[in-house]
Amino acid sequence: MTIKESQQAVDQWIREYGVRYFSELTNMAILTEEVGELARIIARKYGEQSWKAGDARAQDNGSEALGEEMADVLWVLLCLANQTGVDLTLELQKSIEKKTKRDSLRHIENPKLLA
Repeated sequence: MTIKESQQAVDQWIREYGVRYFSELTNMAILTEEVGELARIIARKYGEQSWKAGDARAQDNGSEALGEEMADVLWVLLCLANQTGVDLTLELQKSIEKKTKRDSLRHIENPKLLA
């Protein structure tokens, strides 16, 4: 599924099942919440934090939940793009071009990354 197809699929779902988009402000708050949930799993799976006793996600070490939370973040981001008229395909292409032009040597010449 392309980014454009993803935006269209989310829009179709909202129109069919979601009644309407939440406001942009509400979706921004939801996006923040979803990023926090993703951060919690990453901190426990890859960082120094441990899982709390009885945490159901600890059983699979957060592996299944990691993808689920990433998809939740993407979903809300696609909602925000749709409701604000942003073509994420175009914007991602522009971002890649900008980073390539600006950072073409920055990371290659970074001694911290060579270790």
